Amino acid sequence: MTELDLRRDIIATCLRMNASGLNQGVSGNVSVRLEGRMLITPTSIPYDRMLPEEICSMALDAEDGAFEGPRPPSTEWRFHRDILRARPEVGAVVHAHPTYCTSLAMTRRSIPACHYMIAVFGGDSVRCADYATYGTEQLSLNVIAAMEGRSAVLLANHGAIATGHDLANAMWRAVELETIARQYYNALLIGGPVLLTAEEMQETFDKGLAANYGGIRKPH
Repeated sequence: MTELDLRRDIIATCLRMNASGLNQGVSGNVSVRLEGRMLITPTSIPYDRMLPEEICSMALDAEDGAFEGPRPPSTEWRFHRDILRARPEVGAVVHAHPTYCTSLAMTRRSIPACHYMIAVFGGDSVRCADYATYGTEQLSLNVIAAMEGRSAVLLANHGAIATGHDLANAMWRAVELETIARQYYNALLIGGPVLLTAEEMQETFDKGLAANYGGIRKPH
């Protein structure tokens, strides 16, 4: 895809994110790796009014938040940059405030192996990162720690992040994460789920790796 294609795809993804109920208003943000840079949504612009030229460009090796574009980047640019720096296999990052993921994050719960599709996130759980104020370096540090060996994370009292090798894969994981969060929430209401064993999860990894289903990777 050309850079213009990527910019348009970011906007289209944001519109799908809100239309699906995965996010509300301008609270979410999306980024894509482009060589040594990232393209990221600007702050506080409604997605249905966002233009491709308003997508910010930021160097991944920049330390000061410098950007190119007519408007500042999302206030969450730091964890987008740090994820893309730390995880070379990641091509895109989707951050949103989905209802069920956020409800669980408000209780500071991780999502355990309640469903075999947890495997698509790289392990036997999706962890909940410790709380820190949005946009801060501490939040970014908490995210990187909680995402070790994982492709998604809940953010305490905040929302969720999903990553992928490209934007479509990251969005697919974001939708799957909210689906499992809803199922886990409902299971908690009726006594709690029976969790899968380590052996059962390993079998899922083995089958997923063989089929390359959803970009499953073995846990680290």
